[in-house]
Amino acid sequence: MIKPFEFYFDFSSPYSYLAHKEIKKIETNYKIKIKYMPVFLGGMLHILGIKEPAFYPSKAKFMIRDCKLWAEKNNTDFKFNSYFPIQTLPLMRGAIYAKLEKIDTSFVNFFFDAIWKDGLNLNDNTVIEKILKNLDINPKIFFQKIQESSIKENLKKFTDEAIDKGIFGVPSFIVNNKVFWGQDRLEFVINEAKKQ
Repeated sequence: MIKPFEFYFDFSSPYSYLAHKEIKKIETNYKIKIKYMPVFLGGMLHILGIKEPAFYPSKAKFMIRDCKLWAEKNNTDFKFNSYFPIQTLPLMRGAIYAKLEKIDTSFVNFFFDAIWKDGLNLNDNTVIEKILKNLDINPKIFFQKIQESSIKENLKKFTDEAIDKGIFGVPSFIVNNKVFWGQDRLEFVINEAKKQ
């Protein structure tokens, strides 16, 4: 048995997608529910003065190859999105809204798959609207809700709190007050989560 842990993510991160797919397996195998913590990676990196690796051509090339290797290793369907980078601020606010509406599991599954499995252009609101309809979410209400100050403040709060806890990128995990960064650290996260 292991204790649940926190998973900090942003849909823009292919490594967050890969971690998400492994977390679904962990939840099934250990019969636990992992706490998903949406943050806005762009805002986080701006506050910390970090430039995203994807904007360095040599690092971006490595990242694409590395993601494909991990996807193959874990038998995960993965397609590097040709519309990358995806502007995820509306989606991350949407994740907050979905959490409040208790539909966050489906929301997270659908939008991660849309970006990193199906390769859809989520910079296009018409594409987002189609996904929302598949989730039985009214697009008009959705876009109104994510403009509400309470939703915006909630996402900012989650992001600021993550930074305060020592998080500087995604995916990150916290268990027993220890921070682990990177989907390739899940083995260490599980080992820590086994400690009582």
